[in-house]
Amino acid sequence: MTDETRLPRVGPLPETTAETPRLPVALTRVVWVLWAVSLAVAGLRLSSSESWSLLGLFSVDGLTVVMWVVVTFFSGIVHSYSLRYMAGDSRFTRFFGTVFAFTLVVMALVAADSLVAFVALWLTMGLVMATLIGHVDSWTHARTAAAHARRSFVGSSALLAVSFAALWWETGATTVSGVASAEITPTWTVVFAVAVLLLAAMIQSALLPFHTWLLSSMTAPTPASALMHAGFVNAGGILLLRFAPVVTVDDGFMLAIVAVGATSAILGKLLKTVQTDVKSQLGCSTVGQMGFMFMQAGLGFFAAAITHLILHGFYKAYQFLSAGGSVERKSPDGKRTVGQSTGIAGVATTVLTALAGGVVFAVATGEGTALDSGLLLAGLVVLTTMHAARETARHTDLPAFLRYGAVPLLFLPAIGVYAAVYKLVEHALVGVPIVTAPTELTPVHVAVGAAFLVAYVVIESGVYRRSTRLYVTLVNATRPAAGTIVTNREEYNEY
Repeated sequence: MTDETRLPRVGPLPETTAETPRLPVALTRVVWVLWAVSLAVAGLRLSSSESWSLLGLFSVDGLTVVMWVVVTFFSGIVHSYSLRYMAGDSRFTRFFGTVFAFTLVVMALVAADSLVAFVALWLTMGLVMATLIGHVDSWTHARTAAAHARRSFVGSSALLAVSFAALWWETGATTVSGVASAEITPTWTVVFAVAVLLLAAMIQSALLPFHTWLLSSMTAPTPASALMHAGFVNAGGILLLRFAPVVTVDDGFMLAIVAVGATSAILGKLLKTVQTDVKSQLGCSTVGQMGFMFMQAGLGFFAAAITHLILHGFYKAYQFLSAGGSVERKSPDGKRTVGQSTGIAGVATTVLTALAGGVVFAVATGEGTALDSGLLLAGLVVLTTMHAARETARHTDLPAFLRYGAVPLLFLPAIGVYAAVYKLVEHALVGVPIVTAPTELTPVHVAVGAAFLVAYVVIESGVYRRSTRLYVTLVNATRPAAGTIVTNREEYNEY
């Protein structure tokens, strides 16, 4: 066997006696201290419905303390994970300094009350994330990806500034709380401001058609990707909740948010089916999940949107940090892995479990029990449960009776936990002007529900695989920006 055909051996990293630099260790400990302090502040804050004002620039309310706890926890995990993962990196200390700076900026952003401070922190958050994407700045692909992301974030910040300027012109308020408490009518200025606000949120959360920056950011170190998908993209949902009194002023605009979210949710799932690598699959999954988050906000359930971003953050952080364990090196044999057939009994079990899950969610939360947009929210819970239950039944190596028996025992308690977290978050958002504002059920909601049902059938049946044109369209839609694609293994070693 020649050197050209011999496969390289991959083994554990060699033991080293080099000490970890003190600053990364210190920053890791500081982040965990911040998490403990955030928990204490949350406990104190939730005992009162009054917001705490700081210097007239910041305001601490229920959303602030909830996000502080979540952000510091995710940051602590990323800091701790990176002590080992980034060991040996020539910019080891710089990476930790950037991640810590990102944490502080996000903590300040969720507390910002001044419109000027909010825009400045929104821009700073984007620029810091672009720095993390281009962490290996000696690698051309990383620099290109960072530049592409930076342009998107600057554009989002510019749109946000325009929106805030229009709201200031209309209300005379210079703070988020001032805008939220102003008497707003759906004038052309307000409609323009809200439309631009939505565009800024869509870019930051990588919704279609602004998802390219996210799919081009795979050059970022894995811990940075985890922070990006578990935290950064959630900024769009936080923005919508902060300005819920403005967003909800017009029912037509709420329907537009539902339509925008549904488009990304459905297409994000389809885009994921044509991906061949783990990180791209996770990226497309994030596009779809952010679509779900926007949909929940558009339905008037802002607490559900915050619950979604929290739980999605836990899930996606785990998925990225464990992505290496999902890769298996083996010779292709031309065979395609197919899950076990569920049969009639499996279909009946998953359908009944999904319907029961919808009932559990509706009873536990009170959403979906009236003829309003809550019905669509409960319907999405049913479809999500059905998909997850079917996948579990198909890909579990257990006898049929055990697989089908375990499905309701697994998913019904999980939905109960989800409903409990939702109610807890709803209770925790003390002091936020609008947390839940169900809208009237319209033909648009019915059409969106039907679209999800059709998409579910198309994906689960595999019908979409028969269309070459659809496959090419989906592949082209997920093509990263030019210059960020790695086509040769040796390109990883350029730096």
